[in-house]
Amino acid sequence: MADGLDEIAAGLCSGPLAEFVSSRAARAARTEDPELARRIRALRKPSVGAWVVNVFARRRAAHLAEALSLAADLREAQEHLDAAALTELSRQRRALTRHLAQEAVKLAESQGERVTAATAESVHQTISAAFFDPQAAAAVASGRLIRTLEPSTGPADLSDAVAGGAPDLTAANPPPTDELAERRRRRAAEAAVRDAERARERADRVLADLIKHTQDAQARADALADRVAQLEADLERTRAALDAARSVVEEAERQQGDRAQEARRAHEQEAAARAALERPES
Repeated sequence: MADGLDEIAAGLCSGPLAEFVSSRAARAARTEDPELARRIRALRKPSVGAWVVNVFARRRAAHLAEALSLAADLREAQEHLDAAALTELSRQRRALTRHLAQEAVKLAESQGERVTAATAESVHQTISAAFFDPQAAAAVASGRLIRTLEPSTGPADLSDAVAGGAPDLTAANPPPTDELAERRRRRAAEAAVRDAERARERADRVLADLIKHTQDAQARADALADRVAQLEADLERTRAALDAARSVVEEAERQQGDRAQEARRAHEQEAAARAALERPES
């Protein structure tokens, strides 16, 4: 009975909004099962925002499936803390959510329904909620919303948000297990590549620093070697000058000795001459 009620609820909740009450009564009247008829009569009329999403879910199922597939990717990336994939998926989510909400509003307006700015925003928030919670995704995909949803980081209470039975999580068309495994493998491989690239970049930076350090050290060693060579040449010239100076000193000392002897002899001769001059003649 639940399956029958869910299909009936989806048809009523995406049909002409102004005719919901009369369509509900007519559908209940055509139902032979008294319990099912009672439950049909108990179905609540969706809000305008919920109706807009329901119409979109029924008539643009492919576009919605694309959004819900991206939602599964986003949750997978969050669970595995894949920052790069999460950034890219978040960008895609915002763009796709905005596009789908605008398309849903246009579809509703094409059927004569007036959609206010506040209602359009509630549609946007409802589609966005499907990206954060698989239950919200299933509720949106069911086409049986009776109220709009809000994005949440945790499981949402949708007991009063969907007409009929609880939405089937498989309605959100999650990727097959082998596809999820391939996505995990690819993300792990991409993460390994990014880690290897970062390690290579760090190694390249360290190598470049070492090469520069080596070049700087070599340049300083060359400069010091040139300085040593210059100092050694200066030292050699200084030593030659010292030897020459010493030779001059030695020659000067020799000449000084010779002149000293000559001076003594001259003094002696002068003294003898004076002595001879002072002696009387005999």
